[in-house]
Amino acid sequence: MRVLGIDPGLRLTGFGCVEGGTEPMSPPEFVDAGVVRLAPGSGPTPSVPTRLGELERDLTEIIKQNQPELIAIEALFSHPDHPFTAVQMAHARGVILLVAHRSGASIVELPPADVKRALTGSGQAKKGQIQASVARILGMNEVPKPADIADALAIAIAARWQALLPAGIRRPGVYDRPRC
Repeated sequence: MRVLGIDPGLRLTGFGCVEGGTEPMSPPEFVDAGVVRLAPGSGPTPSVPTRLGELERDLTEIIKQNQPELIAIEALFSHPDHPFTAVQMAHARGVILLVAHRSGASIVELPPADVKRALTGSGQAKKGQIQASVARILGMNEVPKPADIADALAIAIAARWQALLPAGIRRPGVYDRPRC
């Protein structure tokens, strides 16, 4: 099963792709990872529609190259001190969900705490712990950087493990596209 994890952002969107067998908890293998860097904010910041268009174009290409069966996206969370950030992230997530839907892959949204818990045993794990866990699980000599890549790989690993669990145990949230 090939899984593409996506860590949404309007400046940097991380992506990470893993693959492995169909046995629950079987070790995944690294396939691809990187970041989509959107137009930098020099002078007047590029408009949100411009950034979203870049995100759509680049993610469409990444999905074509990696051909995932499942696309996992970090679920939206917000902090009361930063409501505008949540709105901006919702725009990016909308584009990501649209591109994922168009690809025909199954889609799952995972809350950050679930991803952290799956990889470290704690839903409150820090960035460094996530990076170290991703490196250990994938047999990497160095932690993935920037953190957006490690987060995307963590999302892919957690989604793959969850998808391989029996339906009665698996957390709801995997949306299989109806096949016509």
